[in-house]
Amino acid sequence: MMKRIIFLIIGVALLATAACKKGGVLDQVKITDLNEETTFADSARTLQFLTRIYTDIGFSAEPKRFGDGSSVGIYSIGDEVESTLQSASAYNIIFQSGAVSALNIPDDAWVKTYANIRRVNVLLKHLPTTPLSAKLRSRMEGEARFLRAWYYFILIKHYAGVPLIGDVVYGPTDEISGKRNTYEQCVNYIESECNAVSSLLPPSYSGLEYGRVTRGAALALKSRLLLYAASPLFNGRGDNMDGVLGYPTFDATRWTKAAKAAKDVIDLNLYTLFDLPTQPGYGFQKVFVTRKNNEYILASMAGNNRTLESMWDPPSRTGSGNSLPYQELVDAFGTVNGKPITEDVKSASNPTGYDAANPYVNRDPRLAYTVLFNEGLRLNVSRTVSQVFTYVGAAQDGFAPNAGTRTGYYLRKMCDENTIASTTSSATERCFPLIRYAEILLNYAEASNEAGDITTAYEQLKAVRKRAGIVAGNDGNYGLADGMSKEQMRVVIQNERRVELAIEEHRYWDVRRWKIAENISNKPLHGMKITKTGSTYTYELVTVRTPVFTAPKWYLWPIPQGEVNKSLDLQQNPGW
Repeated sequence: MMKRIIFLIIGVALLATAACKKGGVLDQVKITDLNEETTFADSARTLQFLTRIYTDIGFSAEPKRFGDGSSVGIYSIGDEVESTLQSASAYNIIFQSGAVSALNIPDDAWVKTYANIRRVNVLLKHLPTTPLSAKLRSRMEGEARFLRAWYYFILIKHYAGVPLIGDVVYGPTDEISGKRNTYEQCVNYIESECNAVSSLLPPSYSGLEYGRVTRGAALALKSRLLLYAASPLFNGRGDNMDGVLGYPTFDATRWTKAAKAAKDVIDLNLYTLFDLPTQPGYGFQKVFVTRKNNEYILASMAGNNRTLESMWDPPSRTGSGNSLPYQELVDAFGTVNGKPITEDVKSASNPTGYDAANPYVNRDPRLAYTVLFNEGLRLNVSRTVSQVFTYVGAAQDGFAPNAGTRTGYYLRKMCDENTIASTTSSATERCFPLIRYAEILLNYAEASNEAGDITTAYEQLKAVRKRAGIVAGNDGNYGLADGMSKEQMRVVIQNERRVELAIEEHRYWDVRRWKIAENISNKPLHGMKITKTGSTYTYELVTVRTPVFTAPKWYLWPIPQGEVNKSLDLQQNPGW
């Protein structure tokens, strides 16, 4: 029996600050001296209660997930960036050194999710008697049930099957079984909730309501859910603990179902890839700093801020420079011709190919919008644009093991070209993306390819690459080879997700659901040591870190031991 499990965290839901950000719900309002009766007898307080459930929506993806203000996100424990936090107690080091255990694991994926699931159930219990219009109650029910499904999805991508508690609101003395539902039951439940709420939610919002979940968000969550469910990690596994860890048998039609779910979002005709004709790939940069746009399907709303500039910009731009891209991420970006740098080499007949002596020229435009490399341009404290230098000995930003950059790079993605950490620049209206249309196109491409529809996969990749600024070429294929097999297309799609969705919480989970982490997560991760002699640069690949990954147990997180200890029914994941 599980007494006083995390499901019972309720006081904060009634007495907490209701934090809604500008551009999305309301401004911050402090609520005190409340109980359930007084909260739900008042329409404004009922709305604020729902807002509280929204406030954690981005915690799994946010750049400060691990620790209080530690500025370590999920991207820092995989193969995307090296964090400047190097203490043994920093979670990036704990994960990458293999020190993770059931006693040494963040509990947020269990604690925050179930706390918010319980808040949803409290709201749904009282919603019918609140002094709100029937129309508003219906919409709020849709929002709340979506959020519950969203938090359950966070749970199952960390742990696989988890206890489903339905609409029950447990009291402080209730005994609660910790028995885990099967993975299939969890997927079916989340899918059914997405289907149900899609008819309760509007297609869009305007004004201060912008940022609430929509019909498109419900269908997009279903797209992501079914893509994961069709993937090798869950779609047929033998060590399944009676179905808790995944489907016992493989079923190829799960890919067809995932493809249809993505197509359902596309067929809403509500979303487009944000594009600007100013320069190649510029829409890819601007979408992240344009609060309201037609590419974002779901975002973690925020007021005007300098959050990412403060964390990611180099010291010369008054940033902390705490997330340093690995060379592996840089090399994943191909050339402007849409081909891998190993295949598209510069020559007299191919002047736009990759040049190892000038490695950041003629590259996929998304590279310069994702990574700040040597001689890259960035706004400075004088509010002019100038080069950043990362070579050995360069002032402030140069390559060094314990200062400047350990990898030869700084993170650039989602930073505003007109904003730096210094208050001499204006804040940006950036909101962190949780689901955007580019992901849906890539979901559709992947699921279609695995279902045998390679033609559809081609079309989605072409659309993404066109917006990225890749050259179409004489064949109009944007660098894609003709006649690829399913296996060849799979490799291309996996890399396209890596570059298009970098630093957006996808890569860490993608390599796990594809079951390729055991092949890539034990390999050395590198930086680029650049030496300047006169006006000439030389480039030396250096090892920054060799992470540890143990298959199969590290494909799923361990349930925090403190939670397992609360119930004899709560099974730990294998190996932990």
